[in-house]
Amino acid sequence: MPAKQGRDIAKNRRAFHDYEVLETFEAGIELAGTEVRSLRDNNCQLTDAFALVRNGEVWLSNLHIPPFANGNLANVDPDRRRKLLLHKKQIRYLASKTQEKGFALVPLKMYFKDNGLVKVELALARGKKLYDKRESMKKRDTAREIDRALKERTR
Repeated sequence: MPAKQGRDIAKNRRAFHDYEVLETFEAGIELAGTEVRSLRDNNCQLTDAFALVRNGEVWLSNLHIPPFANGNLANVDPDRRRKLLLHKKQIRYLASKTQEKGFALVPLKMYFKDNGLVKVELALARGKKLYDKRESMKKRDTAREIDRALKERTR
C-alpha cells in the first residue's frame, strides 16, 4: 500500500521526458527552518536537480529554494547541496545501481506529508535516447486520438 501523500510543492515533469523511471523511493530531506517556510510559500525549482551517493550518504544538488522573504540573516545559500535521508540498505542499493552505466538518481517531486514533514520522491532512472523520446510521444498522440474517436462515437 503506497504511503499517503499530502500537498505537492514541486514536480519534475521534465524527468519523465528525459528518463525512463525504473524504481521510486521516498526520502526525507535535511532543511533549515527558513527553507521550510519558503517551501510553504510554494517556492522551489526541481527541474535541473539530481542526486549523488557520496561516502554512504545521498546528496541532492541543483535544487533551488529561494530565500524566505522574512528570513534576514537566518537564510542559507539557496543552491546548496542538501542531504537526503534514506535507510542504509536503500543507500547501498542505490550506490550499486548508479555505478552501472546509464543509471541516475532523479527527484520526481517534493511534497509535504500529512504530519508536516517535507519528502522527496527519488527515482532510479535510465536516460532515454532521442528515438525513445519520439516513440513515447507517438504513443501518447495515438492514445489521445483513440480517446477522441471513442468520445465522438459515444455521443
